[in-house]
Formats: sequence, C-alpha cells, structure tokens
Amino acid sequence: MKSNKLLIAVLALVYVGVPLLLGANAYVMSLVIASLVIGGIALSWALLGNLGGMVSFGHAAFFGVGAYTSAVLSMQHGVPVFAGILLGGVGAVVAALVMLPVLRLRGPYFALAILAYAHIFRILATEWQSVTGGSGGIASIPRLPTLFGYDFASKTGNYLVILTIVLVFALVYDMIRRSPHGLALRAMHDSEDATRVVGVNNTLLKGLMLLVSAFMCGVVGAFNAHYINFLEPDYAFSAGWVTIPIVAAIFGGYRTITGPLVGAVVVYLVDQLFVKNLMPTGHQLVLGVVLVAMIISSPDGLFGLARKFMRKKDATA
Repeated sequence: MKSNKLLIAVLALVYVGVPLLLGANAYVMSLVIASLVIGGIALSWALLGNLGGMVSFGHAAFFGVGAYTSAVLSMQHGVPVFAGILLGGVGAVVAALVMLPVLRLRGPYFALAILAYAHIFRILATEWQSVTGGSGGIASIPRLPTLFGYDFASKTGNYLVILTIVLVFALVYDMIRRSPHGLALRAMHDSEDATRVVGVNNTLLKGLMLLVSAFMCGVVGAFNAHYINFLEPDYAFSAGWVTIPIVAAIFGGYRTITGPLVGAVVVYLVDQLFVKNLMPTGHQLVLGVVLVAMIISSPDGLFGLARKFMRKKDATA
C-alpha cells in the first residue's frame, strides 16, 4: 500500500509537477523531452540486453525505420499522426524480421551483425529518393495534432506524449519480466544450455524479445520525427541513437526497469545543462570517464550504488 502511494505521488509529480515547474522554459522542456526520447531507446535496448541476453549496436535501425515509416505514411498517405507513430513501431518490427537470422550468432558477432543492418537501412533511406527524399531528407513532417481542444504539438503536449509512451513501455517490460516467459529468459541469460535441456525454445524467445524491443524503439523514433519535423538518413540512423542510450542504460542500471530511464534523464540533462557549458567541445569525454568509473565501482549502475550505500549505512547504524 505504501509503495502504491509513493508510485502515485511520483507519477503525479512527473505528469503535473514538471510542466508546472519547467513549462515556461522552452529550452529546458526540450531537453527533458530529448532525455525521455533517449530513455525510451535505452529501455528498449535494456529489454533486449537484459531479458534477451543480446547486446545490440544496431538499434539506430529500428529508430530510423520507425521515424521514416511514420513520416512517409502521414505525409504521403494521409495517415493520422498518432496512428502513424504506432505504425512506425510496426515498421521497425518488419525491419527486425529481416534480422532474425543473426539470432544464431552470439556475443560480439551478433552485435556486429545487427550494426551492419543499421548501415544497410541508412543506405536504403539515402538511395530510395522517391520515398525518403534521399540525402536531402524530408522537411515539414506533421506535428502532433490538437485533440479534444488540447494542442499536443506544444512543448508540454510533446512531453506528456513521450512520457506516456516510455511509461507504458516500462509497464510492458515489467509484465514480460514477471511472466513465465520472462522467468525463462532470465534463466537463459545465465545458461542457455541449461534452459535448452529443460525444453525452452531459446531462439523463439530471443526472436520475440527482438521484435518487442524493435517496436518500442520504432515508436520512439516515430515520435521524434513528428517532434523535430525533419528527417534525413544520417540523423535518423546516427550512431548516437545507440551510444548515448547504452551509456544511459548502463549508468542507471540496465538490469532494472527504471534504471535506463533514470540514467537517460540524469546523463543527458547533466551533460547538456552543466558539462556542455563548462566544455563546449569534447564534453562527451566526461561522460566516458564517468561511465568507466561507474562500471568499475558499481556494474549495476546508480541503483546498485544506492543499494550499497544503504547497506553500508545500515551496517554502521
């Protein structure tokens, strides 16, 4: 009961408190929205890495395909924006279906193979000029609409939409983890051979996690396309959509559900609001140093560090 009350208080704070406190500052709100976009990618990456046991360097493929799918459908076929965002996730799932053969690979071979797919999709987006606009990209992508008299294209509207998206995905992540399939995936993470002996279809479960992860990342990419209203291949399939979320997920604790989200918000906001002001160029070096320090001192991320601190505090009490 106490935990439920705390959860309701936290949700009320993020849904109502953040717009009330920061809504008048468009710059800070744009940073918060960007951090939630990164948090959504980090969550989808952590789901695949934690439950699926697969380290992906190719999530930019899902992000870019989702973005282009929604942008093209809304601009060239008149699909409503919110429906287009969901179909962006479906487009990413279709892209993931092409990648299913690489599930037979393990470790760095899987990571490199899926990275190669991201480059392939970027090249396709560049060359398919009649649909994607080629290297020139697509401009004037429709913004989020006004529904029931509320303008979702405003900063606060965009914030509420991306916040809802990542919270729903976190709930789905939690439901999967608590299900029998989640239990099998966690066991598979420790020993694939052992789970195979007891009849678990490892390849099927990995494939399902890849598709779910791709859908999440594709929806986030689609939202981002309608938020920034512009898209071109080098941006949509940028390696930055992989590296920063991975840093955020590891920093926050990728084995937890809230870790990637908290890590994304902390890492991105601290970098943009403080570190970047002190070091206009090369500020990412600080993130790298902090990440290395975090991995050495607490491989489970911020939450692992907090647990260590609480245990130490209890022991000395």
